[in-house]
Amino acid sequence: MFAMLLADGPFLEILADAGYQGMGAQTGGRVVTPPHRKFKKNAPAWYEERHEQQHKAHSLRRIHVEHGIAHLKNWRALARHLGRREHMSDIVQAVAGLLSHQQSASLSRSFRG
Repeated sequence: MFAMLLADGPFLEILADAGYQGMGAQTGGRVVTPPHRKFKKNAPAWYEERHEQQHKAHSLRRIHVEHGIAHLKNWRALARHLGRREHMSDIVQAVAGLLSHQQSASLSRSFRG
C-alpha cells in the first residue's frame, strides 16, 4: 500500500535505514537505503572502501532527519497530545519553528563567543 502511494505520487526522495532495503525497487527509486553488501566474505579491498564511502554518505544525509525527529519527540506537547488531531499539524509546525529559531540562536552565539 505504502509503495503504491509513493509510486503514484509526485517524485520525492525518502532516505530510509537498512530496514527498508528493497523498497527502492517497489517505489521506482523514491526510497533510498544504504548500499546492500554483495560480498559476505573475502570482499576485495576496493569494494570495502567504496561500500564504506557510500554508507557514510547516506548516513550524513540521514542524520539531519534523525536529529529533527529526536527533537520533536522531546517536546512533551507532542508526546502527550490529547487535543484534536486536526490541530496536530499546527502544533508540529510551531514546534519545528521554535526549534529552528533555537538552533539558529545558538549558532549565532557560538560564532560570537
